[in-house]
Amino acid sequence: MRESRHIKSGTVIILVLVLIIGLFFILHKNDDNGRNQMIVKRLVVGPLQENTYIIGDDVTKQAMVVDPGDEPDRIFEEIKANGLEISAIVFTHAHFDHIGAAGDLKKETGAKILMHKNDEETYALAKDQAAFWGFELDDIPRPDEFIDEGDEVKVGNLSFTVMHTPGHSRGSVSLLGEGIVLTGDTIFQGSVGRTDFPGGSMEELKQSFKKLIELPEDIRILSGHGPETTVGRERTENFFVGELK
Repeated sequence: MRESRHIKSGTVIILVLVLIIGLFFILHKNDDNGRNQMIVKRLVVGPLQENTYIIGDDVTKQAMVVDPGDEPDRIFEEIKANGLEISAIVFTHAHFDHIGAAGDLKKETGAKILMHKNDEETYALAKDQAAFWGFELDDIPRPDEFIDEGDEVKVGNLSFTVMHTPGHSRGSVSLLGEGIVLTGDTIFQGSVGRTDFPGGSMEELKQSFKKLIELPEDIRILSGHGPETTVGRERTENFFVGELK
């Protein structure tokens, strides 16, 4: 009788441990970017090595593509591989290397194109801008909606706040949410975007840079070119901090 009680007690303990371990893994289930229920895929595309991002809700499978610069076939493959449905195509700015695959992507998915109104002229001239640099750009569709400071871009259960961050271009925006900020060419690891293109402004870039590095230090920065970084790292290591003094 005692042995039977011990066996039953042992079985209960094992079951409790299994439940605890299972609950732990459910609560700590993360994707490759360290956030619950969020998919972040970075594709380096085109001759200018631009970062295209696919941001998705792993539960609803709704997603957005940020800055589809080139190589639409690769973007489609990644979307399909993750079983995602694209509801929005978002431009952080309208330079040709960030929008080149937008036409194919919209044709295939029917997703809305979102951008800031202040880059409308740059967007209209993107084909000429590409030709000036020796590249060809297919015809691009008109934007469906304009986004501005404080707007929310929702992807399934995920939500991103629009920050107007001009400087690299008049209509540059960053998308903040879920522990990340997509900054386009406003800020890079250790550097910042150029201001010598039409619509660029050093003074506006300083204000936008300051706005970004005042975010919580653990926010991950996903830039338009180059590797990922964090707000904390750029606050202490980016040379451009010295330009704010």
